[in-house]
Amino acid sequence: MEQSEPRREGQGRKPEMNDREKSHGLVVPAKLRNKAAKAAADGVEGRSPTEENPNGQNADRTQGRATGQNALDRVRQAARRDKRMKFTALLHHLTKERLEGAYRRLKRDAAPGVDGVSWGEYGEGLNEKLEDLLDRIHRGAYRAKPSRRTYIPKGDGGQRPLGITTIEDKIVQSAMAEVLNAIYEEDFFGFCYGFRVRKSQHHALDALAVAIMRKKVNWVLDADIRGFFDSISHEWMRKFIEHRIGDERVVRLIQKWLSAGVMEQGEWSRSESGTPQGAAISPLLANVYLYHVLDKWVHAWRRREARGEVIIVRYADDFVMGFEHREDAERFTAELGERLRKFDLELNAEKTRLIEFGRYAASRREGKPETFTFLGFTHICGTTRKGHFALRRRTDPRRMRRKLHEVADELKRRRHEPVPEQGRWLQSVIRGYYAYHAVPNNIDALEAFGKSVLRLWQQSLRRRSQNDRTTQERMQRLRARWFPVPRIEHPWPDERFDVRIQGRNRMR
Repeated sequence: MEQSEPRREGQGRKPEMNDREKSHGLVVPAKLRNKAAKAAADGVEGRSPTEENPNGQNADRTQGRATGQNALDRVRQAARRDKRMKFTALLHHLTKERLEGAYRRLKRDAAPGVDGVSWGEYGEGLNEKLEDLLDRIHRGAYRAKPSRRTYIPKGDGGQRPLGITTIEDKIVQSAMAEVLNAIYEEDFFGFCYGFRVRKSQHHALDALAVAIMRKKVNWVLDADIRGFFDSISHEWMRKFIEHRIGDERVVRLIQKWLSAGVMEQGEWSRSESGTPQGAAISPLLANVYLYHVLDKWVHAWRRREARGEVIIVRYADDFVMGFEHREDAERFTAELGERLRKFDLELNAEKTRLIEFGRYAASRREGKPETFTFLGFTHICGTTRKGHFALRRRTDPRRMRRKLHEVADELKRRRHEPVPEQGRWLQSVIRGYYAYHAVPNNIDALEAFGKSVLRLWQQSLRRRSQNDRTTQERMQRLRARWFPVPRIEHPWPDERFDVRIQGRNRMR
């Protein structure tokens, strides 16, 4: 009879629950690894895996160190087990280590807020500043500062307002978003792609392309919410947050950020509604708001009201829906307007369109099928060489023109820099542009962008001197030296999509 291996000290024991875990019903399974196996990537409308937080605080060590568990992992497990649980104690997850991690993740060249403090200046004496900040947060003495208002051009020629928060507010908001994401990542639907962990714009584009190709999509609703970030109701936001968050200290923190106001040309104005675009907490709050206003309602509507198939892909406040039947599409569009008005939102009638689109659109209507734009790409009904339906995606011409205007303006500023410095900058610009737009069947748009940039560069070089003799031969040499070769870098949507879902489609 063989003797069993002696048991090591601490092996086989179950970790005891501390008082906090007992009070919240957070039962920690024995021997649960810190990095537990995660669910596969979602399908067209499945669920996404949750975020890892390597810098999160851990439970107290026991004699068996493998039983130590990330504190936010316990929050995730509780949120996953009970979709109605309200978390009454969350502020203790806002630790000095988490604040420091949030500071390190900020961009080094992040624009300063109304206090004029830059990232580097705040880092002087960082340890003492974070200790003081943490103390003020837990005492309730922390006060959010107003956002500095600035504007950037929009694709339609308008101006998009941005709110630049102070470095200190960025740190607190980023750390709190990390804590709250542990809860809300378990709630959000898989068709929500904007500002989420391990989800990108190309994942949303892949999901939409696969849905159009594989589902019964004959009608497409390209919807736009007018001034969404500026129209968010603070009253409704508080109600939505309190569905999950019972810690009043966290709720008050969020209210402070919402009501901090904005500074524009030296004058302060109160924020009666909206959340500033550019604030670290705004993407999460926007997703929470639309989860309650749109996502849950759409999911229930298509299960109970629709006669045929209905698909949706949402990225922030920009979403596209596909319908099998026209009657479903028209009825949903009418009800969507009423639904949004109930929560102080409004459809942008000029940008919201219902079009016939899909594999039968060309045969059912005269002329070419209409197109729609989503996340910078124009989606087109095309055909393969054998005459079968195929979805084509081209770079939105408006986005290309806007980017070329930016390049031209920057070249004016850099006109008298050495040519190699200009070449290195243009190389980084073109490489970044190709990295996003290099999707299959879009090579012509990439080549057109490269030629346009080369022409702008030649014009800029010729303005350096009245006697400049920049020839086409020289520009071709500069192009060969500095410009990346346009090539397709992204796989076909269905290939990448199938790899992500690994054969699973967790519909709910």
